[in-house]
Amino acid sequence: MDYNQEQQFINEIKKYVSETLPLSKMEDAELEEKIEEIVMQRLSGQYYPIGQKVSIVQQVYSSIRGFGLLDTIMQDDTITEVMINGPDNVFIEQNGRLFRLGKKFESQRRLEDVIQRIVGLAGREVNQANPICDTRLPDGSRVNVVLPPIALCGPTLTIRKFSKEPMTIEKLISYGSITREIADKLELLVRAKYNIFISGGTGSGKTTFLNALSNYIPKDERVITIEDSAELQITGVDNLVSLETRNANASGAGQITIRDLIKSSLRMRPERIVVGEVRGGEALDMLQAMNTGHDGSLSTGHANSTHDMLSRLETMVLQGADGLPLEAIRQQIASAVDIIIHLSRLRDKSRKTMEITEVVGYENGQIILNPLYVFEEDEKSTLEKVSGSLKRTRNPMRNTFKLQLSGIRMEI
Repeated sequence: MDYNQEQQFINEIKKYVSETLPLSKMEDAELEEKIEEIVMQRLSGQYYPIGQKVSIVQQVYSSIRGFGLLDTIMQDDTITEVMINGPDNVFIEQNGRLFRLGKKFESQRRLEDVIQRIVGLAGREVNQANPICDTRLPDGSRVNVVLPPIALCGPTLTIRKFSKEPMTIEKLISYGSITREIADKLELLVRAKYNIFISGGTGSGKTTFLNALSNYIPKDERVITIEDSAELQITGVDNLVSLETRNANASGAGQITIRDLIKSSLRMRPERIVVGEVRGGEALDMLQAMNTGHDGSLSTGHANSTHDMLSRLETMVLQGADGLPLEAIRQQIASAVDIIIHLSRLRDKSRKTMEITEVVGYENGQIILNPLYVFEEDEKSTLEKVSGSLKRTRNPMRNTFKLQLSGIRMEI
């Protein structure tokens, strides 16, 4: 049975099940069992691999109760990203490479049904009045939806898959992103409540790194996490509050932004504030929180280098406070941010920590940076494969006050 024959068979079974079974009265397990019985009965007397039979049962069931084609994609742990550009164009990222999948949705209507089901699960809505939506799947995977007429190629769905196991520093070490020595130093910085900003390009692993780093937070502290769509997996912290933004409804009311959540979190007696990503005016509120006694805050932002991150922070603050003098903004950044960790996705698709830099102050109109670790390629590097490691610079760490305050005598 080739792909087209299989799809035709699936459609026949689906039509039969929809017309003959009381779907609204059946439990999920009961329905799946009944579908399996029907499929096996229809295919009896003919030889088909058991894997194909199981796949047909799953596809029929998920087209009725699940997310259809998406269910089979999401079950594959080697796939890290799914990009659906209309019903006929499905792309996946697997092992760092992009591929076009040889499968498609039955129709645009079917894809729209799946999108509405995903968005509805998180209590959000997307329609022609609000054609763009950020949300998440029940497992935490990040979802972005853009509907026509904004998306010219049809309903567009992008899913960044969520790891079933929380990211840990141990895993980052095993992937070669950082070394054990650097991981131990980062743990000291987190415990000593340095304000740490993680920068990097799209897909460089910022949220993953933030997740790993956040698990160094002492377990007896009160932690508030603030995100567009909840992704962080902080384990072991009992006193944890996770906040998530909300889009406006169809009449344009009810929007809750990251700015609103940061302001609210300051009244919740936080010991740490973890902001998933800053991209706009909320940067000002984040910096003010860091400057008003909420040390140990962690956050991420899009940038191509540490210097670029500072420039972007300036621009974001201006979005939140138009007319604020640049000098005041730079002083605010210099006094709020202690450490910037820059990540990058390199030419061989590997993700590496490129730089760990200390922000040491503001002089002559400029923010002064003090690089502590810098990634250097070694002689084993080729055009296809990057080889190298983070090297300690000769610059001593200058801002050691928080380490001393925490009773830590080790040098970073």
